[in-house]
Amino acid sequence: MTLPQPMQQFFSIGEVCALTDLKPHVLRYWESQFRFLSPAKNRSGNRVYKAREVELIMLVKHLLYTEKFTIEGARLRLDQYRRTGDLKTAGRQAMRYETVREVRRGLDDVLAVLDGREPAVRPMRAEAVLAPAAPAVTTAKAGPTLVRDQASTGSEEQLSLA
Repeated sequence: MTLPQPMQQFFSIGEVCALTDLKPHVLRYWESQFRFLSPAKNRSGNRVYKAREVELIMLVKHLLYTEKFTIEGARLRLDQYRRTGDLKTAGRQAMRYETVREVRRGLDDVLAVLDGREPAVRPMRAEAVLAPAAPAVTTAKAGPTLVRDQASTGSEEQLSLA
């Protein structure tokens, strides 16, 4: 799965969770820690995130999880990016980094199937939100076909032999 550039104007908290691989309580906590994360609410009171906010969430995730900053350190780095005018660039770089990471995971899964091993089972991500799921992955050898079923409401991919 690759993490595409968000095309929608607004995203629900569930869609943002699928795009960023974060849980809703993490996003709500980050809203209290980073003043620029303040999504609007719709008539029902549900959070709606703009595409720009999704990029910033990915940047915060990158700073905290990949570069191992503390929340205060991430806040300072974001302020530095804002002062130097590099915030947009840094957000896009974080999105690209996550995309490359996801592509690598996908390639590792393909190699596992080609080697006759089971690919790693990971939670479903943005493909459930942005695009229909690919129907199947097959092995190159003669014999059983490995099918990856993706339930629309499930959080894990299930593997079965066809």
